[in-house]
Amino acid sequence: MTPSRHVSVGIAAPAERVYAYAVDPTHLPAWAAGLARSTVERVDGHWVAESPMGRVRIAFARPNDLGVLDHVVTLPDGEEVLNPMRVLPDGDGCEVVFTVRHREGMGDEELESDCRAVLADLERLRDLLEEGLARRAPADDWPRRRRSPPA
Repeated sequence: MTPSRHVSVGIAAPAERVYAYAVDPTHLPAWAAGLARSTVERVDGHWVAESPMGRVRIAFARPNDLGVLDHVVTLPDGEEVLNPMRVLPDGDGCEVVFTVRHREGMGDEELESDCRAVLADLERLRDLLEEGLARRAPADDWPRRRRSPPA
């Protein structure tokens, strides 16, 4: 078993809207600085971004109505990292939970640093959605909004 930590934030926005916004890879630079520093683009059928780790490929789970935002990040060296992520409905709002895995060779401080970075990203996501700065995605378009299946 791989040790892990769950990092979460509550968002005062409907789960459907949060999912529809977060599952769109082109929105990642607005809220996920730990993953995408600049424009996310389709290259040879894959979502590709410049990240703090270098050029990475990102593949989200297939569109679903359960709020599953799991995604695999393929690092520049070819290593694939699964990042479990969920949008959990909670009344009129939701909770977004990201699981940070303790990877082989990772020290405790690096794990803590990753958790802080994930929390900062989730807080940006929350702020965008609560302040209405995120482009509104209609709830009736959930989960069809994402057009391309992962590679």
